[in-house]
Amino acid sequence: MLEFLLVAITGAIFAFGANRVSPLGLVLARDYFPAGTGRLAPATPLAGTNSMTPDAAQLLAAELKEKGLQLADGHQAVQLFHDPRCQHNLVVFIDARDEPHYREGHIPGAYEFDPYRPEKYFATVLPVCRAAEQIVVYCNGGDCDDSETAAVLLRDVRIPNQKLLVYGGGITEWTADGLPVGLQIIGPRFGDGRVLRAAAAFEAAAPWASVVPPLR
Repeated sequence: MLEFLLVAITGAIFAFGANRVSPLGLVLARDYFPAGTGRLAPATPLAGTNSMTPDAAQLLAAELKEKGLQLADGHQAVQLFHDPRCQHNLVVFIDARDEPHYREGHIPGAYEFDPYRPEKYFATVLPVCRAAEQIVVYCNGGDCDDSETAAVLLRDVRIPNQKLLVYGGGITEWTADGLPVGLQIIGPRFGDGRVLRAAAAFEAAAPWASVVPPLR
């Protein structure tokens, strides 16, 4: 019996250690089944589930209203993105996805804030949110509710809920509408030239600098 317990404890230690170092490991503090939603909360929703129908938007708006939050549609998100206050961080966008997805592409100027690792981002995000007049929180959109989780977390740390908007369509709707996307390009030490060449290639492939999308 003692040997069995020792083997079990040793196995558990190795399992937790492997989970911690693996990039695909589970976040043990994360609630993957948020109470009251009746749905799984994935960091990356399944393909084909990101389009918000009018009925889904109404349900989400009602759910957010119960929590003192507001829903932003694509039209409002674009208006706020072009608001001159963005240049002074009075309107800010918060990306509630994890780091790999943020690096792959995000709304330009958005601050990264994974709500399942908040302690990593609070020092940067909280001062920005306190100073902002309007905060747009987004994730992948559709079935992904990480933006809602992030907005509730910000509300609970005394960011006024009147400032908080949840962009329901998320990055999926944003990119589908042909709107600009920012990348985080990382290179090796003294590899500035490679990073600049990669950035130039991306800009050439997606020349958004001179394009202003129509406001619907």
